[in-house]
Amino acid sequence: TGLERQVALDSGVLAIAEHEGKIIYTDIDKTILSSNGDTLSIPLVMYQGSNKNTCMHQTPRVRRGKCLKKGQILADGAATVGGELALGKNILVAYM
Repeated sequence: TGLERQVALDSGVLAIAEHEGKIIYTDIDKTILSSNGDTLSIPLVMYQGSNKNTCMHQTPRVRRGKCLKKGQILADGAATVGGELALGKNILVAYM
């Protein structure tokens, strides 16, 4: 529909870089960003319950050594891939 990226950003499930810098470490529960001589540790949500009895989980999408700008995606949420909403199904129809 064209709104997948904006919906994902507005949902609050993505981890977004608040500063520009270089990724110096990343794993399943945190990402460490070096920015202007400062080191910032960004915690990621790992199987945390929400108020609606659902599970919140973030998956890191950056690799060590990558330079980021402010606003770029650090981690995807449960219903996002590459910073876009991903709730649809892929259907393959074959005619014989």
